[in-house]
Amino acid sequence: MDSATFTASSRLQAAGLRPAIELFEQAAQVVPLPKQPYPIVIADYGASTGHNSLLPISAALSVLRGRTRPEHSILVVHTDLPDNNFTVMFETLNDDPDTYLRKDAATFASAVGRSFYGQIIPSNSVHLGWSSWAVQWLSQVPAPVPDHVHIAYSADQSVRTAYAKQAARDWHEFVAFRGRELCPGGKLVVLTMGVGEDGEFGHRHLLTILVDVLAELVADGLLTEDETRGMCLPIVGRSEAQFLAPFAPSGRFERLSVEHLEVFDAEDRFWNQYQVDGDAQAFGALWAGFVRAAVFPTLATALAGGRGDPRVSQFYDRLEAGISERLAAAPEPTHIPLAKLVLTKHRRTL
Repeated sequence: MDSATFTASSRLQAAGLRPAIELFEQAAQVVPLPKQPYPIVIADYGASTGHNSLLPISAALSVLRGRTRPEHSILVVHTDLPDNNFTVMFETLNDDPDTYLRKDAATFASAVGRSFYGQIIPSNSVHLGWSSWAVQWLSQVPAPVPDHVHIAYSADQSVRTAYAKQAARDWHEFVAFRGRELCPGGKLVVLTMGVGEDGEFGHRHLLTILVDVLAELVADGLLTEDETRGMCLPIVGRSEAQFLAPFAPSGRFERLSVEHLEVFDAEDRFWNQYQVDGDAQAFGALWAGFVRAAVFPTLATALAGGRGDPRVSQFYDRLEAGISERLAAAPEPTHIPLAKLVLTKHRRTL
């Protein structure tokens, strides 16, 4: 996807990082640190373009520098899937005004192109971990969703069950391998999509509009019904009980425990702006731009030619325009359940 589009549309996510950044700063204040010449290692799990990593990493560095000498080296390891655009990520780290690399000469950046549903960093080497907007993405698509683009609003119980099993397995694996990678006393802060006590994944109005516009594109002949039936978003929210499941019954798993867990409703900043300026067109355009950057590339994999299909540009543009128009015609706030967690690794007991 276009990096400028992604960065512009990441503003909603970046603005929602503050509650988790506060936890990250608290973690940086207390994690054990190695003595020189060994570096302090920060792992960023699911970095994407790096845009949503700049503020939290900078915040943690500020705290750590209050505990270390300026020359003590810090290594930041950004991880994502092998097909992530690491070129764009390193351009962000090099060029963005908020980059932490301009603020600390003894901090160095690196990258790992592997799935975090396995071990990707040496055991007992990470002092501080961060993950935002990443573990809601499943490691694989369990099955097509026949009646929607998102499993939360499907009436097919067998498919819902398949997604629930995959979500449980992925969270189990994510936690297990972070338990191996963290140093004793190390901490991992996670911000991801949640499910509230009411069982709601949220985003209902937005996803309903997305489905409606896809149907319109089929009616207009741009897409086929087979293509739209293959379009689904392998994204899940998890409840408190689902987050805690790997730690039952002892409260520990791979020497990790949950120090903090909160499922909360994030603010819809686009809606807040609309309440101030009353600009429905801008409201629709902001949300449509965000959806384009966040999920259109995933939907495009179902096109006959995949992301290289000659219709991709037209598909993106018409889908974005349709979403924008419908949101502008009937603005309403988006329910955004999120979860923030802090996991701590304990020292081995005899």
